[in-house]
Amino acid sequence: MEPRLDHQVSNAVATVVIGNPAKRNAMTAGMWRSLPPLLDGLAADPAVRVLVLTGEGGTFCAGADISSLRGSAAEAQTLAGAAEEALAAFPKPTLAAVRGHCVGGGSQLAAACDLRFAEEGASFGVTPARLGIVYPAASTRRLVSLVGPATTKYLLFSGELVDTERALRCGLVDEVLPEGELDKRVAEFTRILAARSQLTQAAAKEFANGRTDRDAHWAEQARGSDDTAEGVAAFLERRPPRFTWSLPGRG
Repeated sequence: MEPRLDHQVSNAVATVVIGNPAKRNAMTAGMWRSLPPLLDGLAADPAVRVLVLTGEGGTFCAGADISSLRGSAAEAQTLAGAAEEALAAFPKPTLAAVRGHCVGGGSQLAAACDLRFAEEGASFGVTPARLGIVYPAASTRRLVSLVGPATTKYLLFSGELVDTERALRCGLVDEVLPEGELDKRVAEFTRILAARSQLTQAAAKEFANGRTDRDAHWAEQARGSDDTAEGVAAFLERRPPRFTWSLPGRG
């Protein structure tokens, strides 16, 4: 089967699946190129409130397809960087569901998600030093924000893989699930995310990602929204809230 990115939307959750099982879901140039427009479409879909990124079968993503580097390593890096930035800029909550190897370009994609849940036995590695590649500045800063400068240097200098225990301890993943429990936990948690205020989530994502110049914008959005009144009413009435705010211009 040809390498591809599959996706489906169910119960407000979009699931994007990296599919290249013959090469442990390594990303080809075509796959890197197709990710940003796919994300744009899902971001604009008002039915989507959460995005999950995962890999087909027992592997998340083993990185870039090395054969693609023989033509132009610079072009491959550019495509991977554009895909990573598109994922990081996705305006709704994103979660990487990781099994097996999450290495190289796979680790870039996982780090670009807001959250990472992993199944026991998964392994993580940032491996440009094995290939003589300069890791992009934006990717390095993103990794530093997750795990700190010391662990970033450990990962980048050595290219060594770390297990889920160390990944959880250093902040590379948020939850580690026993074998067979990852899908259940992801479904449970994304239901929670989809039920929360998209207004709160969108503002929090911008602020957490370093946008400190938009206080006035989000205050205006809050004033024009019914989400606060609905949240308070639902709390007092002991019922689930029905939040209605959605990203402006996206449905």
